[in-house]
Amino acid sequence: MKKFTRSALAAAVLTVGSTGGVAFTSTAAAELSVNIGAVSNYYFRGFSESDDGAAIQGGIDYEHASGFYAGTWLSNVDFGDDTSYELDLYAGFADEFASGFGYDVGYIYYAYPDARDDTGSLSADFGEIYGEVSFDTGTVGLYGGMAYVVHDSDDSALQDDDMYFYAGLDIPFMDVYSAGFLVGRTRFDDSDAENYTHYTASLARDAGDWGEFSLNLEYVDESDEDLGAWVGWSKTF
Repeated sequence: MKKFTRSALAAAVLTVGSTGGVAFTSTAAAELSVNIGAVSNYYFRGFSESDDGAAIQGGIDYEHASGFYAGTWLSNVDFGDDTSYELDLYAGFADEFASGFGYDVGYIYYAYPDARDDTGSLSADFGEIYGEVSFDTGTVGLYGGMAYVVHDSDDSALQDDDMYFYAGLDIPFMDVYSAGFLVGRTRFDDSDAENYTHYTASLARDAGDWGEFSLNLEYVDESDEDLGAWVGWSKTF
């Protein structure tokens, strides 16, 4: 899913992802941007969405000086059925002030257009409202937020009232590198579902006109899965 713009790949540890925030300063002019990327494994909150395979991803974002943003993001997925891609649609408000404090609130809809039940109805879609606060000290960026499911289809991965909480930090160094760390907690409303915590870490390098490259690690507690690792590339135009 669409990532926060603190770093298209260093922030990919949120996937999810997190949510679709696009933070920018209040003096920014309205603009349209396009992003593309490729990852060796598409993770969402600690679990592979591509059956441990590669994914091609990309999206379009609109940002306005008022703080409003909207966009869409696309990725191939592999759930072991006929579902082949994910399409995210999102909108919200975000800003970052001279003090280093920032915020981001909005709504994101996760659509899986070719995931349908026996009646032909969409069966995997769900939507979340989200919020994040952040603080950039210049030496390290701190952030935390939550997402709350407000709509789900019959067979969606998350259900109404499920919640996701996360906190993390980004540490830039040597001008072109950034280290990212995040802890996220998924809490299911269904008492029979097992809540879990995932941990992510990333090292990203800004390669200028060549985009951004990253190495990422994923770990989920109470899971039979081993430590996961993936590499990625992204570029924004």
